[in-house]
Amino acid sequence: MPLSPTVKKEVIKQFQTVEGDTGSPEVQIALLTTRIDRLAEHLKMHIHDVHSRRGLLSMIAKRRRLVNFLKKVDKTRHTTIVKKIGIKDN
Repeated sequence: MPLSPTVKKEVIKQFQTVEGDTGSPEVQIALLTTRIDRLAEHLKMHIHDVHSRRGLLSMIAKRRRLVNFLKKVDKTRHTTIVKKIGIKDN
């Protein structure tokens, strides 16, 4: 389920590191988190939607890889984004 352009712009504006930033790990993690939350709500109502569940798991795995990458590159940025989004850190 894609995000609407207005929601996407709001998330990008909130998490961008510099003006015009749309591809930094912080923005990508925030966008994935928003999509994951919306899809989780969908799956609460539609329990047997296996294809969406598979997509959810792949998004969670992609977000985990981005968080791990950010942890290797810059610890402070990693801790900031984890606290801001509220995800569990291993």
